[in-house]
Amino acid sequence: MAIPSFVDRVTVNVAAGRGGNGCASVHREKFKPLGGPDGGNGGDGGSVILRVDPDVTTLVDYHRSSHRTATNGAQGKGDHQAGSNGGDVVLPVPDGTVISTPDGVVLADLVGPGAEFVAAQGGKGGLGNAALASSSRKAPGFALLGEDGEERTLVLELKVVADVGLVGFPSAGKSSLVAAISRARPKIADYPFTTLIPNLGVVVAGDVTFTVADVPGLIEGASEGRGLGHDFLRHVERCAALVHVIDCATYEPGRDPLSDLDTIEAELQAHGGLEDRPRLVALNKIDVPDAREIAEMVQAELEQRGLRVFPISTASHEGLEALKFAMADIVVRRRAEQEKPDTTRIVIRPQAQGGPEFKVKKLPDDGGWLVQGDKPERWVRQTDFANAEATGYLADRLNRLGVEDELLKLGALAGDAVMIGDGPNAIVFDFAPDVLAGAEILARRGEDHRLEEDRPAAQRRRAKDTEYHANKGLPTDYKQEWGEDEVDLSPAEAKRAAVKAEKLARKEARELEAVEESTDQDF
Repeated sequence: MAIPSFVDRVTVNVAAGRGGNGCASVHREKFKPLGGPDGGNGGDGGSVILRVDPDVTTLVDYHRSSHRTATNGAQGKGDHQAGSNGGDVVLPVPDGTVISTPDGVVLADLVGPGAEFVAAQGGKGGLGNAALASSSRKAPGFALLGEDGEERTLVLELKVVADVGLVGFPSAGKSSLVAAISRARPKIADYPFTTLIPNLGVVVAGDVTFTVADVPGLIEGASEGRGLGHDFLRHVERCAALVHVIDCATYEPGRDPLSDLDTIEAELQAHGGLEDRPRLVALNKIDVPDAREIAEMVQAELEQRGLRVFPISTASHEGLEALKFAMADIVVRRRAEQEKPDTTRIVIRPQAQGGPEFKVKKLPDDGGWLVQGDKPERWVRQTDFANAEATGYLADRLNRLGVEDELLKLGALAGDAVMIGDGPNAIVFDFAPDVLAGAEILARRGEDHRLEEDRPAAQRRRAKDTEYHANKGLPTDYKQEWGEDEVDLSPAEAKRAAVKAEKLARKEARELEAVEESTDQDF
């Protein structure tokens, strides 16, 4: 299947780069084994940006390649070396591109050279442990992870930016008119639907320069999808004026200038949004004798409707100068209305922004509690849950934000399940109120004893599991009862206990040896 050269509507998938992870590093040199944290921050991920380029006139590049991805940020390094940022991807689009979601929500309307829209924001890089150090946490043994970049599906729709739009039936002479009054050279032939794409031409009338576009394929029912008009009616939405190009020399039965005008006006009204555009009527092909007579017959009636009528011939160029200056007059008035300065003094009174940074709600069927908010969910994405100290730091941040107080206010009990976020990165933990801040807990690097506690919810799950296996008649290993004196030790605690036991055994051995030596001397 051949790829068209002109495309005015595409669907694009854009993905920004991921932010680099922060680095957890400790400065080391001779006679200074612990010189403090020196881990650098991760670099930000690259963004995907849409920018208007005057040299681009079609969206065909994105028809061929609809997936665009920016690069990731680099990871931070030791010795305070920050990771490099990912490179942005700039996608050139034509002037007049409308960006919307697949659901039809308009996000941006890019008009004018250089106008741009950030289609996908790159992820922020994670902080290294040097940036996380404070007076209470002097040597963090962890760093924050980089955030994922945005991924979006966007619909790009081109609406040609022209001052005057030419509308009319196929073969009415719209392309010939563009070629006659400008340097544009569109394809011209004597069969319907010769023009398959909107053609733009730059017209000069005295001191005024403006653009003219012909809209191809308008027939009866175009607004409902017949012909090509359904695809190209959008291109007249930005025009300051509309010119009806009417073929006065057609030999098709049932057609005449008045009925052609009424049919095209009905399609424009069905499309909507064009009622305020001034209209001009160009009665074309008056170089044909019968066409000149027909134009003279209908001109008076058209003028009674309040329309300005111009009999023209694109072959002999008769009447084109008058039409050009009439179009220029409308364009000048329209530009003056749009560029009229507003002398009203603008007083800005900022409204109060913000509000709660998170919200908590009870899940049905005793499913626990759900915490939602940009900050808590972003902090979860930044946390390395393989590092106990990083997990404890997350708990401290949530506590300072007020999540614990809000849960207690709503009636949460110790051991209740609490879920942060409702997406793929959501986490679930057991609620343990009144936990000390991580900075006040003395532990080895990368550890947090709060995570080694036997939480009530874990005890309840263990009891249910034991009861389940007991009812199923499984081996007695699953039926053991947990005594009050039995405590699960973490690997670090078990190691310390083993060291203490070894020291105690050596001490008892030395004491026993001393007692035996003294007994031998007495004898």
